[in-house]
Amino acid sequence: MGAVLFVLRLPLVLIWLVSSLLCVALVYPVVGLSIRSSLNHAWSRMLMAICGVRLRIVGQPSMRGEALWVANHVSWIDIFILSSVRCVAFIAKRDIRDWPVIGWLVEKAGTVFIDRTQRHSVRHVGEQMQGMFRQGQVVGLFAEGTTSTGFDVLPFHASLFEPPLRTGVLIQPVALRFFHRGQRSARIAFVGEQSLVANLAILLASTSTCVEVEFLPALTAQHYEGWTRAQLAAFIREQIREAVAVGADTETNVNQALPEKQ
Repeated sequence: MGAVLFVLRLPLVLIWLVSSLLCVALVYPVVGLSIRSSLNHAWSRMLMAICGVRLRIVGQPSMRGEALWVANHVSWIDIFILSSVRCVAFIAKRDIRDWPVIGWLVEKAGTVFIDRTQRHSVRHVGEQMQGMFRQGQVVGLFAEGTTSTGFDVLPFHASLFEPPLRTGVLIQPVALRFFHRGQRSARIAFVGEQSLVANLAILLASTSTCVEVEFLPALTAQHYEGWTRAQLAAFIREQIREAVAVGADTETNVNQALPEKQ
């Protein structure tokens, strides 16, 4: 069954990829932010449908105005999962820009890349985040800085919590829980030494893939007034960690022990 699904889905993914690239190259330069956002949202929903990923939304996502969505990070598809709910401009590590084709595509779709080895990079990305907030956008942040198997949440990098502290923007924690055939699973987690192509192949051959996207209660400026960025990062991480742990004991210890992708 897996091989049949792969053969059926792969051509559709290639068509999606080519049409996305053409759209980004030819349409995006001549349309405004609202149209680009609508297209990003549509492309994301389409990709999830092609890959057979069913989304289950829990809670109330902030659907209007500027906000920061902070989520745990499991796979490269996290970007498309969240953008299937509402178009999100992401902050991602610099390595993603070097991915073949996909790196260029997500950059043109509005992703901002951060190089944590460069001191000025954090400040520059922070300025870009504030500009996005002024435009009324949702910014997505994977504060762990890398992916995990999805059964726990790694320590957060607190530096990028400074821009929302300064602007007083709404901050909403988001917990992603991955399921395979009804059970919590690390099957499509993008971890270890696995390549992007290999991970995509597993995804395309998988049946009954579901991701629960839980939007936890949002924090307004009044909630975190007077906090340091470290305090804010620790509080949000704990909120997400508790939500991610729900049902995590249904998976085997073997998958829980998978190494993180660096």
